Amino acid sequence: MIELIRTLTETYGPAGNETRIRQVLRDMVKGKVDELKVDALGNLIALRKGKGGRKVMLAAHMDEIGIVVNYVDEKGFLRFSALGGVFPHTLLGNRVEFENGVVGVIGVEKLESPDKVPTFDKLYIDVGAESREDCPVKVGDIGVFSRPLIAQGQRLIAKAFDDRIGCAVLVKLLEEIGDCEHDLYIVFTVQEELGLRGAVTSAYGIAPDVGIAVDVTRTGDTPEAPKMAVALGKGPAVKVKDARMISHPGVRQALIRAAEQNGIPYQLEVLEGGTTDAAAIQLTREGIPTGVISIPCRYIHTPSEMVDLRDVENAVRLLLAYLSSKELTE
Repeated sequence: MIELIRTLTETYGPAGNETRIRQVLRDMVKGKVDELKVDALGNLIALRKGKGGRKVMLAAHMDEIGIVVNYVDEKGFLRFSALGGVFPHTLLGNRVEFENGVVGVIGVEKLESPDKVPTFDKLYIDVGAESREDCPVKVGDIGVFSRPLIAQGQRLIAKAFDDRIGCAVLVKLLEEIGDCEHDLYIVFTVQEELGLRGAVTSAYGIAPDVGIAVDVTRTGDTPEAPKMAVALGKGPAVKVKDARMISHPGVRQALIRAAEQNGIPYQLEVLEGGTTDAAAIQLTREGIPTGVISIPCRYIHTPSEMVDLRDVENAVRLLLAYLSSKELTE
């Protein structure tokens, strides 16, 4: 599992440019599914046929946050803007890698006050160029954080757990699931970080009977963290609500029942800010009963996110238990 996660988190794949990570995922799941296709927007859709039960869409987004170059000055320094939810206070001194393999360091101009967080217009990227002409990066190029995965006991640290960890859960599900009552549409979506775009189009095309998103959620277990009843190591979280959706009560209760009947630790998640692909799936066509399994994650949308391996493994167990039932809603 750790090597699977390492491969996924260390692969380049920013929102809108998911070609490389999509190919990695395609290679991981081919041979484990009955059909495999890429839709017009770039979503990777894998179908595992069942025994004539429900049509279930399981979604995890494969894109990651990043930065996009919007200017190269005469000395070869890059100015940039955010691609997705990137925050200036997490950036100074971090490394970014571009699609062509070039790595740059994020620097900052002299600030009037060291007590103030710099804004994007005060930041730049240094790729070691000496002029605009010899700069190996151009306007429009997209960079992602450059960080290896670190495993320390049960805790894993990496960039892009949001949402490569959800992708890992779905890959592992396909490896472990046997015969299933239901038709499973495993969807690795694109452009979630830019507005759930891949979930909108893929859910419309699939028209599932039930939807489940697998994504990360924040925790309340760090010093002076906002109050939230989610912690690392206490099991995957079953979402109650977030900023843009309320989980279908029948799907939520079916997930809870599956956890309790199989001795799987779980938590209940109420997230005040942020959302997942489930918000788009839920509103597709005439409406889809949709729920979410969330992986607790510290430091979301930074270059060093943290999850607990036991939560990841128990998320796989929970999905397997849930899908073993003929009744997916209560």
